[in-house]
Amino acid sequence: MKITFSKENIIGQADKMLYGHFLEHFHRQVYGGIYDPDSKFADKDGIRTDVLEAMKRIKTPIIRWPGGCYVSAYDWHYGVGKTRIPTFDKAWRVEESNEFGTDEFVNLCKKLDCIPYICTNAGTGTAEEMSDWVEYCNVKDMGRFAKERIENGYPEPHNVKFWSIGNENWGGHEIGSKDAEEWGKLVRESAKMMLRVDPTLELSAAALSDLNWNINLLRSAGPYLDWISIHSYWDFSPDGVTYIDYDTAMLRTGEDISSNIDKVRAHLTAFGLEKKVKIAYDEWNLRGWWHPNLMDIWNREGKRREDEEFYNKMVIGERDRNDVNSTYTMADALFSASFLNTCLRNCDIVKMACFSPIVNTRGAIYTYEDGIVLRPQYFVFELYSNLLKEKVLDIWTKDIPTITGMDGRHQKTVDALDVLVTADDDGYAIAAVNKQKEGDLTLDLRMLDDSAKMMRISSVVAESPDSYNDIGKTEVRAVYGEWQHYTDSIKIPAHTVCVIEIR
Repeated sequence: MKITFSKENIIGQADKMLYGHFLEHFHRQVYGGIYDPDSKFADKDGIRTDVLEAMKRIKTPIIRWPGGCYVSAYDWHYGVGKTRIPTFDKAWRVEESNEFGTDEFVNLCKKLDCIPYICTNAGTGTAEEMSDWVEYCNVKDMGRFAKERIENGYPEPHNVKFWSIGNENWGGHEIGSKDAEEWGKLVRESAKMMLRVDPTLELSAAALSDLNWNINLLRSAGPYLDWISIHSYWDFSPDGVTYIDYDTAMLRTGEDISSNIDKVRAHLTAFGLEKKVKIAYDEWNLRGWWHPNLMDIWNREGKRREDEEFYNKMVIGERDRNDVNSTYTMADALFSASFLNTCLRNCDIVKMACFSPIVNTRGAIYTYEDGIVLRPQYFVFELYSNLLKEKVLDIWTKDIPTITGMDGRHQKTVDALDVLVTADDDGYAIAAVNKQKEGDLTLDLRMLDDSAKMMRISSVVAESPDSYNDIGKTEVRAVYGEWQHYTDSIKIPAHTVCVIEIR
């Protein structure tokens, strides 16, 4: 494959928020994940320092919290103050201790030097409650909730700039779901009240790539929005055990990833908002979460089965299947790299993306009593966040190899080598993803406006496409090469993500 590129041919500036993450009060993400006061790794605030260090290593730029489906019945008032009252989490059917709330989340972001991004309750919540939350976080000393924050030990405002109105309120699965018309009105009125409290906010609203939904949202609330929020998962297990294989995962790159961006871009353009409203892909992952039997309380004989054994095993216990580390292979790493490449190629309008989630469940980091496991997708974030540059270049390509196969009943063809070129004044960083299960691919480079002298190749590598990491087992890792004399012909090994730095 040959690629030609020039620093003069710029798509746009890549925002660091594209390497963002997501944290929800689901299973072991918060409690027993990032927050675990009983862990030997916990700091004075109960945050696990081993997880913190792993998140710092990938320069976590932004975290979206507290949900997710959880937020659509969440009352933020219970999560602040010296006395926390446990509540019943209606989204996930567990007791929420409320130990980890707004102040703890903001403190976590300060420890990481990252941006807090709060998602509000637009399910059972009201516009007034959302604006009260903004008051608690951002108003200096006027009003009941700003004074409450001061009493709670935070005399200075948290200054949370990024807020999302709702989460997936378009879906019947969501508590307090809305139809398109009522959603537009709720977002408009919520945005008005939130901006009256703090006019400097950047607001997003739950959306999807549906024309009718977005027409109603943008017509009603477009002038108040800075972002439009979309989510995607590409592999929903039928039983928590069976997952798509490596070949199918690769077939779900390409248009499967880009189509939602293309549709939402078109909707924004139709309203003349493509220069004002940006896309936040603020929940994404190859693997959809596994949480069966949420409302299943009947047995085959039609009798209620609310016994504790069923609840613990078939409702809560099933969620442990998300944390089987062998699930997460090089397929996850390569898919994640292709997703990020697609967002970066659309960086003129896609300015934020939040991998879902950061820790446990489908996360890039897995916690256990004696430490953490870094799953394959973690190393993609390590290379991309540390090595790629801010300017994304358009490229000319020739002789692109392809992969063709069946995804269910559908035949699909995708590029076998996914290449992205970034640049700054010091040189280039090229991300190259070889999706082939076997067989190296050769990448030939042609720079139109520079004379390269040195290069370094760093990679996410594994012996097999099905390699994974687990407790006491490391099969996938990031390997940093040495600087060497530049050559314009580079071999990209099978099932590998490479970042080629050139100076």
